[in-house]
Amino acid sequence: MDVPVSIQPTCKAFIDGLRAVLGDKLHSVYINGAVTFPETKHYGDLDFHVILNDPLTDGEKSDLLDLHKVLARDFPPLGAELDCHYILLEDVRGSSPPEHQLVDGVRDEAWALHREHMRAGRVFILHGPDPVVIFPAPSRPEIDYALQGELNYVRDHLDIHHAYCVMNLCRLMYSYETRDVVTSKAASGVWAREKFPQWVELIDAAVKAYAGEATDQDRELMVSRVHEFYKFACDRINLGLNT
Repeated sequence: MDVPVSIQPTCKAFIDGLRAVLGDKLHSVYINGAVTFPETKHYGDLDFHVILNDPLTDGEKSDLLDLHKVLARDFPPLGAELDCHYILLEDVRGSSPPEHQLVDGVRDEAWALHREHMRAGRVFILHGPDPVVIFPAPSRPEIDYALQGELNYVRDHLDIHHAYCVMNLCRLMYSYETRDVVTSKAASGVWAREKFPQWVELIDAAVKAYAGEATDQDRELMVSRVHEFYKFACDRINLGLNT
């Protein structure tokens, strides 16, 4: 897959900066997430996985933080929205959520989902081998753990990120019902819109919010119905798990 022209300057500056800071310590760099799905028209960040051969020194950590500040300054708005996981190659080959090497106390709890996406080709390779070479296929228990983590995140952010929660609930329902986790929020929204017509207005409001086109009425609708939609989604998921 080719990197979209619109993000190529940001990606080039990032990879050049990584090579300058890390040298041979840099094993591979991948972009995953919404931007890798052709149906996605609007995205607010770029998701990266930076794989390291060895742990970072304090000096390298400082230089990487400076690099991110430069990217935020020089490549607005996405330069400030690089969602990066810096992880060790030895951790990549395991099944446990890998530790973030730049941010203390953080793990990639969606690691199984990220691996599944990248192994399925939803990835832009900026540096290094095909992810299939180094990322082991996740087991079903790993995927279920990651999906539950996503559902928990939605539960905890219903009153903060309304549009995100609506669209991610669509994706979670799709993933649980079809057993396919390689999908985008945009595609899952289309699926949920057709399957659950009673929620069309809410899903449309969330789609408009992602496009920066939401009206006050759309925002009020999301605020008033997102908790109800969460309960509906949980009921659908639990029904599927118990059948």
